[in-house]
Amino acid sequence: MMKKVRLIARLDIKAPNLIKGINLEGVRVVGDPHAFAKRYFQQGIDEILYMDSVATLYGRNNLTELVSKTANDIFVPMTVGGGLRSLADVDDVMRAGADKVSINSAAIRRPELLREVAMRYGSQAMVLSVEAKRRGDHWEAYIDNGREKTGLDAIAWIRQAVDMGAGEILVTAVDKEGMRKGFDVELMRKVTEAVDVPVIASGGMGSLQDAADVILNGGADAVAMAHVLHFNNITLADLRSYLGDRQIEVTNHGDIASV
Repeated sequence: MMKKVRLIARLDIKAPNLIKGINLEGVRVVGDPHAFAKRYFQQGIDEILYMDSVATLYGRNNLTELVSKTANDIFVPMTVGGGLRSLADVDDVMRAGADKVSINSAAIRRPELLREVAMRYGSQAMVLSVEAKRRGDHWEAYIDNGREKTGLDAIAWIRQAVDMGAGEILVTAVDKEGMRKGFDVELMRKVTEAVDVPVIASGGMGSLQDAADVILNGGADAVAMAHVLHFNNITLADLRSYLGDRQIEVTNHGDIASV
């Protein structure tokens, strides 16, 4: 039986630019995020993930205008994260056109927010974002774009968050992010074994093999990509073909993109 997965374009934003960092630090400006999102849609991406990389630091999310513009041109699910601290903040980006929200720092500071979002929009719209750093034989959850320790065991926190209403988990391996040397497959396996909701692998994609590895050996339900797409290191068509050869079926929105 073929495993079915989603391909997600992750676009980290430092208004008004699309950026790319290493270990969630060190910023390189890539270009206009809307133009990149539109290109990925035309190439058949399954989802778009917008992350405001400095929103938590400055206590605000500046993506509503970008989200609104994107919603008019792109017809795949769109997840928005960064700086969402309250249900009112979530309402703003959902009204702008987001299908799901991704929350990290605010959920750790007030876990009840997960339940509030799930009750209003459904658990499928509440994506818990976890920035995990390896600490010996376990992983610690970080906040503020990987800047601040929480002291929380990442796996235990993920279990708690699912119980609170999170319907999907976005796991970014901070140690691997931007390195292009592969995902933290062991971390992903620990997460996918711990919960029964979809899990997105983020941080480390550098090759076609990396995607297959984290899906087949880590159990990931989706793969979020940034650098390899932004700099044309791989194409979505090649990735779909590669995964298909390994009995991994990819959700296909290409028929929508061609309309």
